[in-house]
Amino acid sequence: MSHWADASPDDDDAEESLVRPYTITHGRTASVRDDLTLITVIATVSPAERPGDRGLQPEHRVILRQCRTPVALAEVAAGLNLPVAVTKILVGDLITLDRVTARPPLAVAVGQEPDMTLLQAVKDALLRL
Repeated sequence: MSHWADASPDDDDAEESLVRPYTITHGRTASVRDDLTLITVIATVSPAERPGDRGLQPEHRVILRQCRTPVALAEVAAGLNLPVAVTKILVGDLITLDRVTARPPLAVAVGQEPDMTLLQAVKDALLRL
């Protein structure tokens, strides 16, 4: 699968490729939800297909499959091979339809201070790379 931004001006399909993010969001350029960040955790509410799912775009269906286990919004965008801004719009659609939930990471959700032991272990592991 090629990326929408990889289109060359010499390609016959270049115009179609460059318009793709605009068309899959139905012309929306920004998410109405301001609580979605790169580390927001997205999870599918019910893995079973619903009757209304047939009207979803293919990207919506990919998100539903990808989020059967909780995953960060940044990973969803990478899996779709789309910009994060476009992914936020698509995830917002699914939240409105009650097909996915969104929550901040647990440490942020609980309002606790970060675990310094865990952060030190991550730092040490990164330094060993």
